[in-house]
Amino acid sequence: MPIAVDIDVMLAKRKMSVGELADRVGITPANLAVLKNGRAKAVRFATLAALCEVLECQPGDLLRWEAASGGSA
Repeated sequence: MPIAVDIDVMLAKRKMSVGELADRVGITPANLAVLKNGRAKAVRFATLAALCEVLECQPGDLLRWEAASGGSA
């Protein structure tokens, strides 16, 4: 997937557990794990805003685009 999710990086910087983040954001730990592991197909702006508020960061700190590797030209 060309969008990489760096929630783990921010969790480590903030010394926060997945459970604590899920609790403070208001989503289940299972749904946070889906997002965190890059398996989510979409994320609501409200959820992204809540993650940024709790982690005191910008959306770009959590999400980044990666160019597809390989392929034909």
